Amino acid sequence: MGDDEGVRERKRRETRQRIVDAGLKLFGRHGYEATTLDAIAAEAGISRRTFFHYFKSKDEILISMQAGLGEQLSAALRAQPAHRPPLDAMRAALLALVAPYSPESLLAIDRLMHSSETVQARKQASYIRDEAMVFAALREHWPDEPEPQMRLLASFAIAAVRLSLDTLSREEGRRPLGTLLEESFEALEALARHR
Repeated sequence: MGDDEGVRERKRRETRQRIVDAGLKLFGRHGYEATTLDAIAAEAGISRRTFFHYFKSKDEILISMQAGLGEQLSAALRAQPAHRPPLDAMRAALLALVAPYSPESLLAIDRLMHSSETVQARKQASYIRDEAMVFAALREHWPDEPEPQMRLLASFAIAAVRLSLDTLSREEGRRPLGTLLEESFEALEALARHR
């Protein structure tokens, strides 16, 4: 039974990824507004009904591109040594998380997200959820650290991602996201030195 569940889950993940890939391809080719659910389903080789088993709307395809931030960052933090200072651990976790993404791919996704006000609003709302998840991971991994510091660190991490993505977009992907995140950490450290 366990093997059947594993196969089913793998097939589900593969189908979900096929839908995301089809959506992104069509959004890039025809524009977000002009791309229909039927076209995405056809491109992914599934029925319209099957599409709705995975996503409620085409907005959710774009949202899914960002949706994993809180979960991924929380997991990356838990993988950091507990003896490492939380700020250093956060820096290492974030940099490892963004390393696989090229500026070009992030820029393409960002442009698609900006093409829908609904997606933009949901993206902003997801940052609040991500911050709460990261805070919970920090409290779990560093239980003796003061709560206000862990709240600030969680807020800073999500803000650093958001601001770095804004800069990446404004600069049209001239510098990698990791470099922009490093600048955020350096700016925070510079502020701390000027007490």
